Amino acid sequence: MFSIGDYVINQQTGHLGKVVGYGNSPTNHVDNATLKVLVAETANSRKRVFVVEDKVSAWVRWSVAS
Repeated sequence: MFSIGDYVINQQTGHLGKVVGYGNSPTNHVDNATLKVLVAETANSRKRVFVVEDKVSAWVRWSVAS
């Protein structure tokens, strides 16, 4: 499980961000744990920030290799 403040990357979309919360997505009457991740992108010198919510299994911990 991830902690709030961890950096994660989405294996499908490539979004990189910081865990800011948890949620759940009811699918077929089963609650699936989700992560809420703050993602920042820079395009044409304009910074865009948004929150992505997706299944926990879609994310992996991200770390900088030394």
